[in-house]
Amino acid sequence: MMQSTSHVAIIMDGNGRWAEARGLPRAAGHREGVAAVRRTVEAALNHGIGTLTLYAFSSDNWERPPREVQWLMRLFREYLRSEANRALATGVRISVIGRRDRLPPAVASAIQEAERRTIDGTRLHLRVAVDYSGRDAILRAAQCVVPGGPVTREQFGRLLAIADHGATRTPDVDLLIRTSGEQRLSDFLLWESAYAELLFLPVLWPDFAASDLAAALQQFQGRQRRFGRISAPDGTTRRGAAVSDAVSS
Repeated sequence: MMQSTSHVAIIMDGNGRWAEARGLPRAAGHREGVAAVRRTVEAALNHGIGTLTLYAFSSDNWERPPREVQWLMRLFREYLRSEANRALATGVRISVIGRRDRLPPAVASAIQEAERRTIDGTRLHLRVAVDYSGRDAILRAAQCVVPGGPVTREQFGRLLAIADHGATRTPDVDLLIRTSGEQRLSDFLLWESAYAELLFLPVLWPDFAASDLAAALQQFQGRQRRFGRISAPDGTTRRGAAVSDAVSS
């Protein structure tokens, strides 16, 4: 039975190590990383993925050397400006999640312009996480909860989307990929990835190719997702499992 991959999230890791292994400045790795983003977006379109969320800059990345941070901000601004036309032509909607109050004004302006121009894209929702922290996002959403009024997970998910500049709640993550061989989430989409399938790849992000995404999707199709339930004979999942079964799944 084919499983839906409506939302794929990627922690794009390894730009700096890619450059250092070649005796190049880290900036060269980040530049090559942008090329990998373009390849991945095109591949996501070809595979019919509905939402693609890319981890570009975490809130903890502000602790990197100021020169590298400045370069990353400039590169991000250039990407948004250059990709808006491509996104319009291919039906891609661009959104940016994370804080915006600490971004350089030119970057914040480029975000607003890219989002405005591509808002009608329906083939792929490309979300880029910049100055993003999953824990901070949850805290901001919690502050929006009306005192004394219990909320459902669905309602809290909508609050979470609003807190991160999302107009509507996006689907939970189906497949989360991290490149470079590291095996951790690094504060990325913690709420949305509760039942995501995790895949850690040894390839460094600048070398990530369309074939790598295809292989990841193929491996995802081989996973059995039970969501805390038990498997039925037809491969679907059903409720009503004993507690011992659910815990061992």
